[in-house]
Amino acid sequence: MTVVRALARPLLSAIFIVQGANSIRNPEPLVPKAQPIADRLVPLAKRVAPAPVGDRIPESTANLVRLNGAAQVLAGLALASGKGRRLGATVLAVSLAPTTVAGHPFWREKDKLDRNTQMIQFMKNLGLLGGLLLAAVDTEGQPGLAWRATHGVQAAKRETKRGAKLAKRETKQLAKAAKRETRLAAHAARAELHLG
Repeated sequence: MTVVRALARPLLSAIFIVQGANSIRNPEPLVPKAQPIADRLVPLAKRVAPAPVGDRIPESTANLVRLNGAAQVLAGLALASGKGRRLGATVLAVSLAPTTVAGHPFWREKDKLDRNTQMIQFMKNLGLLGGLLLAAVDTEGQPGLAWRATHGVQAAKRETKRGAKLAKRETKQLAKAAKRETRLAAHAARAELHLG
């Protein structure tokens, strides 16, 4: 791991760990802002999720805020430590989208100063989202699974072509050798016929 990654991951995840812990301890201040999003997402999630998972989705907005906070703390620790960093970054990115829409709806603000403040916070979260997306696809300079699969197929095709060419060349050489041997045998048979 490079020094940049060793510094960047904890810096990027710190806000999620701290805010997630605050959400777990004290969700009530966030409930009014989260309520409209929860009212839309919970029924959809219950319909889409498989039965055992859908049945366990909390209906209380305070519990949803706590659950989101717990996800942020765990994913933030995964990203910061580097253990499960890509999954952690993905979970943080997914949790950040509804948090941003619920927490900073600048389009609803009437006061120009409040709208500007909320828009700045919204844009800051978009910047965090960009960083999380980069962290989610960071393979630390090693080829990712998709790259390896694509290049593995290409290498297999190359090797198959080489093998086919080699087999064709060897078949031609064997055919020539067999033809030569046949000619020599025929010539030897004729010579033996003349002697005999």
